Amino acid sequence: MTPETLDTVTSLDPAIADRLKRDADGLVPAVVQDATSRDVLMVGWMDDEALHRTLTTGRGTFWSRSRQSYWVKGETSGHTQAVREVRLDCDGDTLLVVVDQTGPACHTGDQTCFDADRLL
Repeated sequence: MTPETLDTVTSLDPAIADRLKRDADGLVPAVVQDATSRDVLMVGWMDDEALHRTLTTGRGTFWSRSRQSYWVKGETSGHTQAVREVRLDCDGDTLLVVVDQTGPACHTGDQTCFDADRLL
């Protein structure tokens, strides 16, 4: 099952939805950035419903491609994201989600998902 086949009723503003350029699965990458440090914390995937939930709840909500379901960052770990702002890039194909992060953002326990492997 993919996000676009789920029986959900999205209330995403049509003006926003019209600007999104989704991949073949109806998803847009969402780069999550810490509002204070400006560190890139993680990258998740959003469809219209996940974006709508993020905008209306103020909590980072994503589509899990592996589990084929929605998930809210910190729902099980307690390492939550309070969303301060969401921006759409100039091409409409990437979101920037600026958050106040509580606890580590990475499932490994690192502060960001980009702490472990520096290539250059």
